[in-house]
Amino acid sequence: MPALSEVIAALDALWPPATAEEWDAVGTVCGDPDAEVSRVLLAVDPVQEVADEAVALGADLLLVHHPLYLRGTTTVGAHTAKGRVVHTLVKHDVALHVAHTNADVADPGVSDALAEALGLRVTGPLVPDAGDPDGRRGLGRVCELPEPLSLAAFAQYAAERLPATAQGVRAAGDPDALIRTVAVCGGSGDGLFARMRAVGVDAYLTADLRHHPASEAREHGAPALLDAAHWATEWPWCEQAAAQLDAVSERHGWGLRTHVSRAVTDPWTAHAASGTHPDHSGAPN
Repeated sequence: MPALSEVIAALDALWPPATAEEWDAVGTVCGDPDAEVSRVLLAVDPVQEVADEAVALGADLLLVHHPLYLRGTTTVGAHTAKGRVVHTLVKHDVALHVAHTNADVADPGVSDALAEALGLRVTGPLVPDAGDPDGRRGLGRVCELPEPLSLAAFAQYAAERLPATAQGVRAAGDPDALIRTVAVCGGSGDGLFARMRAVGVDAYLTADLRHHPASEAREHGAPALLDAAHWATEWPWCEQAAAQLDAVSERHGWGLRTHVSRAVTDPWTAHAASGTHPDHSGAPN
């Protein structure tokens, strides 16, 4: 079995830490570099439910997309939620490693996995990485649909193809407008509106769209917008990453066993559709 340090070196080759954003917190959070690794669990969020799953599975390594401590901390005490995660993992010899924005810009990366989950053909990155001479790395992906769909039909299609969440998929735009090309960005993508307009796609699917940026984008004539749950747009990466790690394991003869967590760690748990107000179609009095 490989040592943790060997597995981490392989992960860093897949998703180089140097390609992460400056504000990001990627890499190994806890773990003994000399400990053997035989089983790996992949998940989006390093929350207690996932830590408990790693322990129950007998995993030696938990590989996640979201950082545990993005803004730093002064304590890992078990009286805090994140501290309990650290205590759980350390007590049971489970290492924790994060691949976040370095996995977003990778080739293949988070948005490639999102595009694949939606059955889209990727034509290139939405925001190309200037350091990639092949023009394949970068944030987001520009894609083509197999066949044109109305915005309403594409929203329904996306909701059916992505992992189920309470939110589902919201759409902004003419429901009957035909969608042939779409940009996708796993996770929060409203910072890429200007680039999305520049590439001239028919629609943009991402997550965490806020009222004012979305409203302003539509007022500027932006393509249709589709807002999916953050977790749902990034979970497909776990399966992609597991396949990549399986390939590395096979190449080195490590015999790693990889598992993808099916725990739904999206924070929203219920959704109530708006009713129709008898006088104002739902508008407040």
